[in-house]
Amino acid sequence: MSAHNRGTELDLSWISKIQVNHPAVLRRAEQIQARRTVKKEWQAAWLLKAVTFIDLTTLSGDDTSSNIQRLCYKAKYPIREDLLKALNMHDKGITTAAVCVYPARVCDAVKALQAAGCAIPVASVATGFPAGQTHLKTRLEEIRLAVEDGAAEIDVVINRSLVLTGRWEALYDEIRQFRKACGEAHLKTILATGELGSLTNVYKASMIAMMAGSDFIKTSTGKETVNATFPVAIVMLRAIRDFFWKTGNKIGFKPAGGIRSAKDSLAWLSLVKEELGDEWLKPELFRIGASTLLSDIERQIYHHVTGRYAAYHDLPMS
Repeated sequence: MSAHNRGTELDLSWISKIQVNHPAVLRRAEQIQARRTVKKEWQAAWLLKAVTFIDLTTLSGDDTSSNIQRLCYKAKYPIREDLLKALNMHDKGITTAAVCVYPARVCDAVKALQAAGCAIPVASVATGFPAGQTHLKTRLEEIRLAVEDGAAEIDVVINRSLVLTGRWEALYDEIRQFRKACGEAHLKTILATGELGSLTNVYKASMIAMMAGSDFIKTSTGKETVNATFPVAIVMLRAIRDFFWKTGNKIGFKPAGGIRSAKDSLAWLSLVKEELGDEWLKPELFRIGASTLLSDIERQIYHHVTGRYAAYHDLPMS
């Protein structure tokens, strides 16, 4: 991953006058959704690229060491070898960008990836995921323990009440403490945008998170009723662009929650390319949080290679 975002001083004058033009954002979102996607070999190439952006995720109450091992194996071998050979991509080292698990499963993931002989990073959710409604001391300790266990990336959740009540200094201070607790690990800050009340709040929370030292801003936990949507993404991407113009710091973007189809992934790649440019289309600056997306991408690759659709048992998770 790229160098850490060291953050900036809190400057509320940046965000105090911001009002997001809601109808304009919705119009832009409709444009993205209405666009025809790439076809044939171009689609296959974009889908393989999409694989390299996936944070392959399992965040279930019934996660065990064995299904973490299967997840890690799939992260290393995301597309069947014979399909990659047919596309002449078998020697390109295509893997997912990371695996993402609960803090208690970090050790399992680190061991499984070491046993598989690969350097895919382990990301851990933390800070009372998904609600963020635990004591600050507990949330900070959770980060430290995940890093101790080998997590290279920490996906924290913010305290939404600080946004809803306009307590921007308190939000900045909390995320600064998260940044410090991460040490050398990268900090990905989940805004839980479906619970922030307005697109203006989404912009302000994005900007505060970047000022406070987040390396990535992420749409959702995947557990809210509304997760990654294009209007929210447009606002977050433009906040990233504004922050880059003001500071020269490139901050990453991670949509998560509800991204299940190969077609969805192509729309997200197009959006990032159009809003931020090709330089953001790399795993250091763009991730997709997903658990079932990879299965559909693999089915589409199978169809491209063989001309027929695979049954899900043809492409098992491991």
